[in-house]
Amino acid sequence: MGAPSGGTSEAQQMAWKRAAAMAAAAAVPEGCVLGLGSGSTAELMLEALAARVRQGLRVTGVATSERTRALAVAHGIPLMRLDDAATLDMSIDGADEVILPTLHVVKGRGGALLREKLVAAASRQRVIIVDDTKVVRALGEHDPLPVEVVDFGWTHTARRLAALGLRAERRMLPTDPATNAPARPFFSDTGNYILDCDSGAIADPASLAQAIKAQLGVVEHGLFIGMTERVYIGDASGVRTADAVR
Repeated sequence: MGAPSGGTSEAQQMAWKRAAAMAAAAAVPEGCVLGLGSGSTAELMLEALAARVRQGLRVTGVATSERTRALAVAHGIPLMRLDDAATLDMSIDGADEVILPTLHVVKGRGGALLREKLVAAASRQRVIIVDDTKVVRALGEHDPLPVEVVDFGWTHTARRLAALGLRAERRMLPTDPATNAPARPFFSDTGNYILDCDSGAIADPASLAQAIKAQLGVVEHGLFIGMTERVYIGDASGVRTADAVR
């Protein structure tokens, strides 16, 4: 994710994220079957939710990544598989970018976009938690758009994305400066590559989402269009909410 912008310090950004995460966790109802998102802001929500569970809240989570699953277990949050839940009451997740008032978002810079989208699609209410630096005028204006692709023939898939105006680079794991080991590609939890695609500001997110998904080799993309009902936004004044207007 991008660094704090507009003079916002990392400490301020963390405080805003925590406030949004706590507000969302406080709204989880008793007996909820809840999609548990991935990423730093979602992990703050897990901490707040775990505190409520220790106080007696009954909730069952569905994790969107292996890391989230491990953290939920460590926090004592009961889990179930997505396949064992006909419908989820709610999901709570972070986002890399969000535009108002449509609440279209970009997700997946943590690499869990496929499972995040599957959980969101199964949820009756989708909640996003962000700090104010993630609210943008246009999706794609700050950071690349993640696209998950099968590894076989990925360079051909990248060329098909380039024809849509997306300059795709395969995501690589950070190299260890203490070793001479070659850089290794990042794999998602489902065993796919992530291509980070420079799109620039996206004028028509819905049309681009359809065009990307139609390309052979693409598994999923990080554009979540019409998949959010409410956003909690932490900022200098506290936490404000935005409900979808479409």
